[in-house]
Amino acid sequence: MICSECGLVVGDRVVDVGSEWRTFSNEKATSDPSRVGAAQNPLLGGGDLSTIIERVPVGNSETDGYSKYHNRGGLTGSDRSLMNAFREIGIMADRINLPRKIVDRANQLFKQVHEQKSLKGRSNDAIASACLYIACRQEGVPRTFKEICAISKISKKEIGRCFKLILKALETSVDLITTADFMSRFCSNLCLPLDVQKAATHIARRAVDLDLVPGRSPISVAAAAIYMASQASETKKSQKEIGDIAGVADVTIRQSYRLIYLRAAELFPTDFHFTTPVDKLPNL
Repeated sequence: MICSECGLVVGDRVVDVGSEWRTFSNEKATSDPSRVGAAQNPLLGGGDLSTIIERVPVGNSETDGYSKYHNRGGLTGSDRSLMNAFREIGIMADRINLPRKIVDRANQLFKQVHEQKSLKGRSNDAIASACLYIACRQEGVPRTFKEICAISKISKKEIGRCFKLILKALETSVDLITTADFMSRFCSNLCLPLDVQKAATHIARRAVDLDLVPGRSPISVAAAAIYMASQASETKKSQKEIGDIAGVADVTIRQSYRLIYLRAAELFPTDFHFTTPVDKLPNL
């Protein structure tokens, strides 16, 4: 490194920290010549400080075969299991557009469970699905069990079992889900205007405060509140449309709706503009 003004030699040994793009004569031109390696993963044991003894596989001199053999020998069985689980969590998160923050939290949860070995006998896919469900709840963007089932190959029952076991094993907890956790997302997916969303949120909150829906899940109460608010507005949505988005059956929406219908006049916000009066709402 030389100064262009006075010719002063600033440095005579400068290390290039960029990627190496040279292809050597004994390598195929199609192979990736970058030798910087993957980014260090703090969740894996050893990191970049481990030492690997190279061994040439017997009876196989092909470069590609050697590369596969070398990469396979570079990870321990535990790390390989973690890598597969992290990859599965990343794939599931991509399917429902979850941010990286939730993926990192789910990876940490899985590593803690893996190290404790408290869920031996359970499949890694089921544990990974449960960890993703817990991570969503802990980060304040909960997803339903049905939504996690839809992006994984595990049944709702098995994910629920792993969910309870992980909470017990890690001695952690999650906040209780409420109707407000799902209202914004459900209304957005149904393309409902903001005033209908506000009315549905108010209806669900008032129904819970007045104890009109004892024992009902927040998801079914939210779906029933959306149905009532939409029926009173211009943008009417059917039970099936709401059920498909919320992941609940039509009969579940009807049961919750019947509980809040009798006191519908008390549930709507005072500034709501009615297209259909309260006394003309569907009586299911």
